[in-house]
Amino acid sequence: MSFIYPLIRRFFFSLDAEKAHMLGLKAIRLLHSLKLSRLVFGAPVSAPKTVMGLTFPNSVGLAAGLDKNGDYIDGLSAVGFGFIEIGTVTPRPQPGNPQPRLFRIPQAQAIVNRMGFNNKGVMHLVEQVKKANSKTIIGINIGKNFDTPVESAADDYKKCLQQVYALADYVAINISSPNTPGLRSLQFGDELKHLLEVLKTEQKLLAEECNKYVPLAVKIAPDMEDNDIKLIAELLLEKEIDAVIATNTTISRQAVQGLEHADEQGGLSGVPVFEQSTHVVHLLAEHLNGQLPIIAAGGIFSAQDAQDKIAAGAELVQIYTGFIYQGQKLIKDCAQALK
Repeated sequence: MSFIYPLIRRFFFSLDAEKAHMLGLKAIRLLHSLKLSRLVFGAPVSAPKTVMGLTFPNSVGLAAGLDKNGDYIDGLSAVGFGFIEIGTVTPRPQPGNPQPRLFRIPQAQAIVNRMGFNNKGVMHLVEQVKKANSKTIIGINIGKNFDTPVESAADDYKKCLQQVYALADYVAINISSPNTPGLRSLQFGDELKHLLEVLKTEQKLLAEECNKYVPLAVKIAPDMEDNDIKLIAELLLEKEIDAVIATNTTISRQAVQGLEHADEQGGLSGVPVFEQSTHVVHLLAEHLNGQLPIIAAGGIFSAQDAQDKIAAGAELVQIYTGFIYQGQKLIKDCAQALK
């Protein structure tokens, strides 16, 4: 598969980015339904790792955003990921931002997106998870609707948590997408404190009701000052959050200046965010001092990149843009390197 992926990518890159995204997911689902996944992708790397009390088949996960609605869980699990994070999902369905809203920057091995949490709503995702046959670890990434005021955001997250709790292996709280107005303000001060208090209280109630403990992970942005990262780390420990995901996409364009689509609004992912994101992982590791696990995402394009994230202090890694550019071989190479 690896030697023909450049040809497959050339075909997909000749299409509109969002159309190619959907076509690729449908192809993965078709391969699975025809029972061809093992033939095409080979056997997943087995290298179990226990984090957040969960045993992951290997340390390489799919970052949120590829399968927003949980429509492709079984197909994606057969690709070789050790875990899959679906979403971001919101309480109510929403169309997201107007198209076009997804742009490639091939010279920088990057993508800009301003999707805007386009999804079919939490109840659709719940039904899809119920139907999935995969035994893969599933994280569910939750957010707020675009028209929910920031001061009411905790209500949206709570509604989502209530719906997905019984089905999720862990729940990721997305407060770092740059494409929903006001969302990133939830990463700071009293707003973050209030949100975490609401969700931890609800987690305790749901744990008793469902007779199982589902960990909460908070996903943060790479565009924060070093002192803000320290304050977030302290608050995550104080509120007994179970993990932190570092990081989401960046609003910086420093690494892609002058390239086509570099000026498009949205979050930048891929190679240009690697160093910035790894810096956040390193600082978090310093401040958390092993008391809370870090899941690293951002610019992983090689096995060495994955190893560098672990060396910076992460326990697990997630891939998205690297998978688009490098194909399934990247997952296998990274999982093998992290054995």
